[in-house]
Amino acid sequence: MSEKFEPVIVGFTCNWCSYRAADAAGTARIKYEPNVRLIRLMCSGRLDPTFVMKALAGGADGVLITGCHPGDCHYIEQNYKALRRFMLLRRTLKGFGVEPERIKLVWASAAEGMKLAHEIDAFVDEVRKLGPLNWPKWENESNPAEVLEVTA
Repeated sequence: MSEKFEPVIVGFTCNWCSYRAADAAGTARIKYEPNVRLIRLMCSGRLDPTFVMKALAGGADGVLITGCHPGDCHYIEQNYKALRRFMLLRRTLKGFGVEPERIKLVWASAAEGMKLAHEIDAFVDEVRKLGPLNWPKWENESNPAEVLEVTA
């Protein structure tokens, strides 16, 4: 008997737009996959890339980053900073041999609860198709660098 793989997704959401979109989706009883665990940040620009890497290393199969639409950030241009960090994270994951599709960036305003719910469902389906992220467990290793085979 084989079990269907259900991914764990960590979602980092902007307090002013996308977190409120998720709240609006819930208030409107718009259902979306329960696989995502949302973490509210004041701004998507405050998302440190190490949070994403820590989420993946800690067992998440994917990470969703959401924020205000470009040009509509409450902190002027911080969502552009989030976009630059997102692009850097995708290149970094690819360098580690991990599918860059495991992280996704979505712009959603507070009024776009249905759009955010649709994006969450689509991302969960994408990660389901990728399968589980099987990073080596480093907590029991004396030297994490030895776990990875570094190629030049």
